[in-house]
Amino acid sequence: MLSNEENDLLCRVEGEAPMGRVMAHYWMPACLSEEIADPDGAPIRVTLLGKKYAAFRNTKGVVGIVDEMCPHRKASLVLGRNEECGLRCLYHGWKIDVKGNILDMPSEPEQSGLREKIKHKAYAVKEWAGFVWIYLGEQDDAPEFIPPAWAPRADTKVSIAKIMIPCNWAQITEGALDSAHSSSLHSSDMVPSRVLEAEADKKSWYRPSTDKNPKLRIERTEYGYHYAAIRRPIKDADKLDYIRSSVFVSPMTVLIPPNKSYNVANINVPIDDENTMFHFIGWGDNGPDVEEWREFLGATPGKHIDEKWVSKRNIDNNFLQDRDAMKNGNFTGITGIPNQDLCMWVTMGPIANRSHETLGASDASIVEFRRFLVEQARLISADQEAFKRQLYRKASNTITPSWQGVVPKGTDWTNPEVREVNKKG
Repeated sequence: MLSNEENDLLCRVEGEAPMGRVMAHYWMPACLSEEIADPDGAPIRVTLLGKKYAAFRNTKGVVGIVDEMCPHRKASLVLGRNEECGLRCLYHGWKIDVKGNILDMPSEPEQSGLREKIKHKAYAVKEWAGFVWIYLGEQDDAPEFIPPAWAPRADTKVSIAKIMIPCNWAQITEGALDSAHSSSLHSSDMVPSRVLEAEADKKSWYRPSTDKNPKLRIERTEYGYHYAAIRRPIKDADKLDYIRSSVFVSPMTVLIPPNKSYNVANINVPIDDENTMFHFIGWGDNGPDVEEWREFLGATPGKHIDEKWVSKRNIDNNFLQDRDAMKNGNFTGITGIPNQDLCMWVTMGPIANRSHETLGASDASIVEFRRFLVEQARLISADQEAFKRQLYRKASNTITPSWQGVVPKGTDWTNPEVREVNKKG
């Protein structure tokens, strides 16, 4: 369990909170490219780490993200006119480009020189793999964007499901790092089967084990850690192990063990202390199309979630749980893997009280996640320069891939040759 002080260090991201400062040193997703697909289209409001921004695509198709409030009288630029390569505030017509330059001040005399003296706060951005990425740290020191491990190439096939979750980012990320829960919570969608390795179709995921008590093994890395969940396979359990190895890439990414066809990843972006933008990603050459992926997960816009990415399942309607389906064998009565997770995360409260938990052996990965990030938060508070020196900024192929497979008992799960044989993509 964590003390209240440690829980705050882990969870809180707003203002000068140490964890928010940690995250500001990494590129993170701000929105999906599809949300601002059209040049001169409507800007959107983006909230990250408790602060609001305006994202837009200009006339030439270039994406910009700036502070939401106009530098003049602090009216919202999200309501502004997006035209002729700039956002024009409705209040007095000040016009701002993607770099924060003030292009026009119709309410001011030209000879005043005020336009040249003012610069609005704009941020380094990069479009890659369906996301618009942003760097929120010091802009003069913005690092080069490095493609994520789940999209190493610009042409990587990527499908993203997105849901706004009304709870803290850490309890969501812990869910992605908790291999034991999948054998219960997702048992009607991750179906035990006499397959040789994990498989998937449009209906279910299939895995070669009925074991609900995985043995966990953990290894710390420069960028986080990876761990193996070792289970008894259905076939030849006396000779073989079924291993699912997940990877945590600090501060908010999890590489989830793949199936026979494609890889899976998860990124949880803090909106503020008590709300998170959850992204569930299927990737790889044989991965599902976007519409197929969202339908499989119960995360189709307009059907399962609204225009603000909020699920129609919530605590007031018991997440649309179907008790008749439960009587007929469905374990949760809730359709869609992330929806099953969502109801667990939300019912923990906006920020889970970790001082009241009872942890067991299957929670070893959760303990390592908390330990790693609390260390990061304390380091940046004590010595920001020391924190910056240990940041991991290397090519995506230097990050250990997630993998799964049935292997001989005693196999070294950290052996790169074993991973290469079993990984997909």
